[in-house]
Amino acid sequence: MTLSFFKYQGTGNDFIVLDNRAGHLQFSKAQIIKLCDRKFGIGSDGVVLIEEDARDDFYMNFYNPDGSQSFCGNGSRCAVAFARRLGVVGNHGVFRAIDAAHPFLVNDGEIAIQMADVDEVQWDHESCVIHTGSPHLILLSAQPDALDVQREGAAIRYSERFAKDGINVNFVRYGEAELWMRTYERGVEAETLSCGTGVTAAALSLASKTTDVNEVKVHTKGGDLKVKMEHSARGGFHDIWLCGPAEFVFEGVIDL
Repeated sequence: MTLSFFKYQGTGNDFIVLDNRAGHLQFSKAQIIKLCDRKFGIGSDGVVLIEEDARDDFYMNFYNPDGSQSFCGNGSRCAVAFARRLGVVGNHGVFRAIDAAHPFLVNDGEIAIQMADVDEVQWDHESCVIHTGSPHLILLSAQPDALDVQREGAAIRYSERFAKDGINVNFVRYGEAELWMRTYERGVEAETLSCGTGVTAAALSLASKTTDVNEVKVHTKGGDLKVKMEHSARGGFHDIWLCGPAEFVFEGVIDL
């Protein structure tokens, strides 16, 4: 099969993006793994398919590099950028994904997507688990840049507590209304330059410490993102928006 593809990235989180509105594209786990392989395939942090949806503007179908499926924040922002390129949407609308429907806004090159509500944030000393479409463990760290994220992230992800379902591991240092972070992503099974659902979880963890913060600037290795939120009862959040750039990189053809 000859496959035409597009490559997009959002703060260094890179994706193979495909137009599947006709519904002809179906991939095996082995094919997804090959496509995402950086030596023998195209190379990416996941595969995004734009598909028809009966209720909303389009469906965002996402595969991790290991062939599993989940919601992806930066992949969704890249999906919106690609859908605009295809003429499917304009500067606002709604797409559906594996977890929920997500409104989006495009303004001056920034793509913002609304994330699912988070009911509560429960801390256990210096860590908490937050589900933002994918499960994330937040670990406070004085110096995230000094860590061996590959080794330490994998040890936690495959620990007895998390091995069955897996978890994304985020090492976070707080400022007042900003934070610095690095992420080990399940499915990729490596550190990525950025992770949209992880950025959102980290920002909510900071905001859970005070009711005065409604916007957090997040610094990742791949660039900066913003998360806006409203506080809810019992320490939860609603009207959560992940905001940042999503850029076309190149297009090509591969024999699969």
